[in-house]
Amino acid sequence: MEKTFVDFHVIQTVPPSCVNRDDTGSPKTAVYGGVRRARVSSQSWKRAMRMMFRENFDESELGVRTKKIIDLVAQCIRVQDDSKTEEEALSLAEKVINTAGVSTKDKAAKALFFMSTKQAQNLAELILRDGAPNKKDAQLALNKNHGIDVALFGRMVADEPALNTDASSQVAHSISTHRVDNEYDYYTAMDDMSPEDSAGAGMIGTVEFNSATLYRYATVAAHELFKQLSEEPAALARTIKEFARAFVTSMPTGKQNTFANRTLPDAVMVSIRKDQPLNLVGAFEEPVQNEGGFANQSVSKLAAYAMNTHGSFSCPPEKAYAVGENMAKLTGAENVSFKELLDELEKDMLVRF
Repeated sequence: MEKTFVDFHVIQTVPPSCVNRDDTGSPKTAVYGGVRRARVSSQSWKRAMRMMFRENFDESELGVRTKKIIDLVAQCIRVQDDSKTEEEALSLAEKVINTAGVSTKDKAAKALFFMSTKQAQNLAELILRDGAPNKKDAQLALNKNHGIDVALFGRMVADEPALNTDASSQVAHSISTHRVDNEYDYYTAMDDMSPEDSAGAGMIGTVEFNSATLYRYATVAAHELFKQLSEEPAALARTIKEFARAFVTSMPTGKQNTFANRTLPDAVMVSIRKDQPLNLVGAFEEPVQNEGGFANQSVSKLAAYAMNTHGSFSCPPEKAYAVGENMAKLTGAENVSFKELLDELEKDMLVRF
């Protein structure tokens, strides 16, 4: 099977916001090209994508990342055999989970575990059928029927590497294309029941924030995802389409009620490659300078860097789509609307696989 990588490149401007905080409550940042950049972690954006998947996939097609996997399997046991009491179901669920090599304590996994709904059903069916299944069968039940999100984002089990699942996608930390300095919002809140002539506020505080034009990148190894989805072309095509929708339009929820920072991209480019994935963040190693805004300059720099890289180091993509007239014009990619992009990706995957 030929390698096929689908690369996603997004330029997106985010207004004053605190999308992704560190342990001190400050917006995350990184130094790149010698200057401080705004940063949104890949974990933050992947969670936003998984939440959007719930709108477009049935629950049975997805996974749950939780410590409460005993409860999850116990529910499936009681659905399959309603004669089992809740306590019996919990005991059987913990037994089969431990047999697979997942450690538990106080009726919960010791660490977050990513399990698809179907895998929970597999374990329930196994323990009800065999009573005392062996480790091989228990692990087989957990290593087949991966949910869409488990296949895309992978699963790591430190205590039992046999249960690890390689991710078929990678999502980069988003960084600003330019230098960013964090700012502070000093706020006060009044007590609605205080007398009108009372002095002082009921609460005061500060919120740290920044604003930035971000470069966002992700890639999907379609050939690997195809294997994980039982080599079903329709499932692959739909998953790539929904990955594209979620990556482009989702937004992490950090401080959204405070800043209402829900924006959509300024430009998107999607490339289908046979050689290797290609992150184009090098376009911004020299930060964009503010000359009337960052978005248009960022699009131009990204396009120029892509064309130079394709000519000097790698092959041009087999196919490229652009949402945004300027991006299409500068790269030669096919200019499409976002809806057309989703439809074209779905059709392209069906033809290839």
